[in-house]
Amino acid sequence: MNEPATGGILLAAINAKWIHPSLALRLLKANLGPLENCCAIIEFALRQPLREKIDPILAARPRILGLSVSIWNHTATLELLRELHRIWKTEQCPVVVLGGPEVSYLPPEAEIFRYADYCVAGEGEIAFRELCEAVFNNEGNDSSKTIFVNREFQQVDVTAIKSAYYLYSDEDLRKKLIYVEASRGCPFGCEFCLSARAAHGTAIYSESSSQVREFPLKPFCAEMDDLIQRGAHTFKFLDRTFNLNIERARQIMEFFLGKIRERAEPFVVHFEMVPSRFPPELMETIARFPPGTLRLEIGIQTLNPGVSVRIGRPSEPERELAAIALVRRKTSAIIHADLIAGLPGEDMASFGRGFDLLWAALSPSSVDGAAKCHSLAEIQLGILKLLPGTAIARHSAAFGMCYNLSPPYEIMETAAMPAAGLDRLKNFARFWELIVNRGLINIDDYPVFDRFMALSDSLFARFGRNWGIDKEALQEAVHALYKS
Repeated sequence: MNEPATGGILLAAINAKWIHPSLALRLLKANLGPLENCCAIIEFALRQPLREKIDPILAARPRILGLSVSIWNHTATLELLRELHRIWKTEQCPVVVLGGPEVSYLPPEAEIFRYADYCVAGEGEIAFRELCEAVFNNEGNDSSKTIFVNREFQQVDVTAIKSAYYLYSDEDLRKKLIYVEASRGCPFGCEFCLSARAAHGTAIYSESSSQVREFPLKPFCAEMDDLIQRGAHTFKFLDRTFNLNIERARQIMEFFLGKIRERAEPFVVHFEMVPSRFPPELMETIARFPPGTLRLEIGIQTLNPGVSVRIGRPSEPERELAAIALVRRKTSAIIHADLIAGLPGEDMASFGRGFDLLWAALSPSSVDGAAKCHSLAEIQLGILKLLPGTAIARHSAAFGMCYNLSPPYEIMETAAMPAAGLDRLKNFARFWELIVNRGLINIDDYPVFDRFMALSDSLFARFGRNWGIDKEALQEAVHALYKS
């Protein structure tokens, strides 16, 4: 972004990839009021060398350094802070402020807080501005311990905060995913997810639309229009349940449909939806998106009804699968469906049955027209993570759940799924992503789970790893092993 003035505010984040710009940093900057002009943003990529992260921060010499921390960059951010702390022992150290979903719920004794003066918990647009004002008024932290701000998890009034889309650069719009949000919050109580936490840091276990706050629709669409006019090519909505308010969802989708028709160069819109809310009027709107312009992320997580109730996510598997099959049959949307392995009480047989049922719902054989194939559908197989602050931890003793203590806190074993089984599933997930989701080969077998598991085992035995494999070598091995 812009060059920071010495003694100003520097906001930084280590993003998973270069193409993922941080909307959170831009929102913090946009809502600094008079301090916005002395604030700059620097973004790094996870695989970037440490020196390339250190040098710009040192060169900026900020008065305040704000770092956004998630489970994916926790370790890298800690490494960055250790090195900065070593250097700053001989130089003037800025006020270090941490924020983000990861540090909001970590215990005060976590190592990362050794290098921080403050931690802003939860939503930070107002709290961070007030903190910066206090620091510039010489009301800073005089203690050696981290001070936690907004530990009450007070939510901001989304109708009152200043939007930050103007802070996306032209390069962002041309080459990166553009993250936007039309609403905040989630009505559901899935115990593995931080979005299930309500105000005051408590978990919710029942559906309540009052947990969702909507940005005013007319100015939001005007801001989206500006991004489109500036050349944005991929919009990724952060809304946890985009199809909660059906009429509002339709209005936003109709807006984008109109813009897709107007613009010569097509663009892509990505929404996260729940499978239980696809009424005919929404289906009709979805069906009018041209091929390649709409991606739907649909969270299934588990098709075991007992497990889904246990984790605060009651489901109707038949209805959800029917909705997915209908979207496949009647629309050109690219579907990205999520499953989670390692949930309390779910064993390998149950997970495999669910995987096969989902793959069948995504089947080309259920789609009108021979041109459609599984290339328009993906299964994202995730491994359960014990995110700090989530209620899934309450099942640990009863279901023999053991997690890695380091980020991203993946489950290592459960009473229903021993470590060896989970390790096989982790390899399965990686090879499925490399082979099926990325279109290396087209697999239309049913059932598919057991056969692909055998392939995954064979590939791991052949290469000794599931990363850094030459694409041609992998393709050759898959054709030799899967067809045999």
